[in-house]
Amino acid sequence: MTGSWRIGHKLMLGMGLVVAIMALLLGGTLYGLASYRAAMGTCVRKMEEMRYAETVKEEIRKLRLPAGEWALQERHIFKQIENVEKALEQYAVELQETIDRGRAPNEGRQEQALVAILQKDMKELRAELKKVTDVVGAAEGHPGDFLDGRPILRRKLEDAETHVSDLIGTITKVISTRIDITRDDARKSIILLSITGILAILLMAGNLRFFYRWVAEPIRDLEEGVSRVAQGDFDHRIEINSGDEIEDLAKAYNDMAAKLREMYDSLAQQVNERSRQLVRSERLAGVGFLAAGVAHEINNPLASIAFCSEALESRLDSLLKDVPMSDVNRQTIAKYLKMIQEEAFRCKEITQKLLAFSRGGDLKCDQTNLVDVIQGVIDMVQHLQNCKGKRIEFRPLGPIIAWVNAQEIKQVFLNLVVNALENMDDGGLLTITHGVRDGQIVLVFKDTGCGMTPDVLENIFEPFFTRSKTGKGTGLGLSISHRIITQHGGEIEATSGGSNQGSTFTVHLPIHPPSDVLTPGNDVQDPVEEFLKLSAQQKTSKAA
Repeated sequence: MTGSWRIGHKLMLGMGLVVAIMALLLGGTLYGLASYRAAMGTCVRKMEEMRYAETVKEEIRKLRLPAGEWALQERHIFKQIENVEKALEQYAVELQETIDRGRAPNEGRQEQALVAILQKDMKELRAELKKVTDVVGAAEGHPGDFLDGRPILRRKLEDAETHVSDLIGTITKVISTRIDITRDDARKSIILLSITGILAILLMAGNLRFFYRWVAEPIRDLEEGVSRVAQGDFDHRIEINSGDEIEDLAKAYNDMAAKLREMYDSLAQQVNERSRQLVRSERLAGVGFLAAGVAHEINNPLASIAFCSEALESRLDSLLKDVPMSDVNRQTIAKYLKMIQEEAFRCKEITQKLLAFSRGGDLKCDQTNLVDVIQGVIDMVQHLQNCKGKRIEFRPLGPIIAWVNAQEIKQVFLNLVVNALENMDDGGLLTITHGVRDGQIVLVFKDTGCGMTPDVLENIFEPFFTRSKTGKGTGLGLSISHRIITQHGGEIEATSGGSNQGSTFTVHLPIHPPSDVLTPGNDVQDPVEEFLKLSAQQKTSKAA
């Protein structure tokens, strides 16, 4: 039951048990001390009473005198009765003080009753003595015992002696009874303290055990788990079922470790991606420098080959009219000349792409409605042979305004759409959707084509890498698209579920002009462009 309590409740329970034990120990001790103090107070007071009661008894005993003259005995008895009454008054005062202090059991009723009886005995003794004196007045001076022949006086005196003895006996009994009660209370106090002490030891041991299980053990497990997480074991989970704040802390730490694992994986992925981008950038830079030089060097020979093949074709038509030749040979010559022209122009187109890829150029961006750009691309590709039997679905919810270079972005969209169409069978569907996330426009191109394997995804943006279904292409389209999007301050991502599960390209473009995007008036120059300009200047100087 206590396993679901909070730490504060558990500590309060433990403290409550400790306080209860301390209270029992203190109560038992105070009970014994109070009993002892009450017994001592009662005994002291009763001993004081005993002293006064003994005085009363001594004064009553003095009422009996040896034989002598009656007159002397008579005066002595009257005088002694007064002494007894004074002693009784002193005892009564002492008894009242005992009662006032609460030291008299049963409020001293028995002692008060005996004092009243003794006072009555003294009064009766005085009255009887006066009667005898009035009757025997003539006998004054007679020797002998005054009490002889006077049984009433003797009996009264004996009653007084008996009553004072009862008083002393009552006081003695009270003292004895109080001592017995105190002894019994002491025994009870010792038993209570013994039991309480044993319970205190057991409860303290239980408290220590429960404290270790409720607090110390969970904290130890938490410390061990934190140490493992601190060593990089983010998959370790801290299992604590204490039902209190420590369990909440363990759950929070597990959540933090899971987020750290996600962040670590994401960081590792980003580092891997940045490393690949760095390698790609270095490779692109090398390709750019090489492509720039190669393109400039072979463009002129390719143009010459193309123009010479055209001139040769036009001249051969007239020269071969009078030459006897079979139709097969004529067609073969025309076919080869045509092939030379096509391949020359194809090589020239490749070199132009290489030049465009290597130069890059300054981006002159502006607020552009991407709906018009995408719709223009869709209208363009609808006339292509690859679009036959395939559908493109684009339903914009409104204007899509981004800070881009319209021509460059149109080339990116054209590459993505054409690649999707080439890699889909008849009946395929390309869906283009858009949204806004973290201040950027997000465009998603999702097709139902042949999909991509993980190794293809890893190298999809590498230059000259292609796995086109048609077997055509130079492998530069996606590389150029990646460079354009990066120059815009955006991102392009490729995902696929695998072969025959389609592909998805996600493009992120800024809504507002990023600080690192080349805008009109920016003086930052592309290093490849600088290299090309320098090469051109060197060639001009050599020609001069």
